[in-house]
Formats: sequence, structure tokens, C-alpha cells
Amino acid sequence: MANADVIAASDDKLVRLPRTPNVDDILKKYFAARVKKNNKLSEAIQEILSGLRCYFDKALRAMLLYKNERKQYEEVSAEHIPPSTVYGAEHLLRLFVKLPEILHDANIEEETLLNLQPKILDLLKFLQKNQSTFFLSTYQTPEDLDSEIKNDIKA
Repeated sequence: MANADVIAASDDKLVRLPRTPNVDDILKKYFAARVKKNNKLSEAIQEILSGLRCYFDKALRAMLLYKNERKQYEEVSAEHIPPSTVYGAEHLLRLFVKLPEILHDANIEEETLLNLQPKILDLLKFLQKNQSTFFLSTYQTPEDLDSEIKNDIKA
């Protein structure tokens, strides 16, 4: 990424982007953990995770960003990098809030939705179990991040 100092805002608090781990990394870790438990489900899990990644990349701009994050998104998207490789768990969680609406609009069969629900819940439990690894514990003010970025450039 050309500008590693891009930031995202939430309630006037900021997160430095790109996030580590990013959404793509988190989904890969979940896949590895589930396949380790039950290799027979690997194809089904991979399909679900690919769909979630696709929904995340498409929905981020349209419905997952706060108003004050849009400028940051424009900077990142100008580089044609998939959002799932830049954003982290904080934004992924927003997808799960919107997922019922997204899936309803996708006209997915009821039986498929019923099969999908426990898998989505399992992924949410995985996020919760690993929250200290995936989520930031604190956000920073824009001034703090600007100062940190300037210090990184000098170093």
C-alpha cells in the first residue's frame, strides 16, 4: 500500500489502516481453525467465507462506513486494493449487523438461510473468542495519529 498512514474514524476516534489482522486474515484463520476440527466441511466453509469476503468488499462503501470515514475510503480505493485486505474486525463486525438486510435483498432460499445461520453464529463466536487479537482495545484522536505518523516518517 502506497500510503500506510491512512486512517479510519469512528466517533471522532481513529484507527490506523491497514489493520493487522485484516478481514482477509481473520477469515483465513477461521477457516484453518474449522478445517482442523472437521475437514469434511472445508468446501462449504470456504464457499461461505468467500461470500462474506465478497459482501464485505461490496458493502463497505455503501453501508459499513461512518460518514467521517468516507474520505479515507476514497484514498484507499484509489489504489484498487480490496477493502478486505485493508480493514479489520471493527468493520467486519458492522457487516454482521447489516447481513440480515443484505441476505434478504439477495433473495436467498429460506432453507439456505437456515443452514447458513449456525455457521455465521460460529464465526461470531470465533471473533469473540479471539477479540483481544482481532479488535483494537482503544482508538486514537486525529491529533494523536497525526503526531504518530509524523514520528514514523522521521524515524
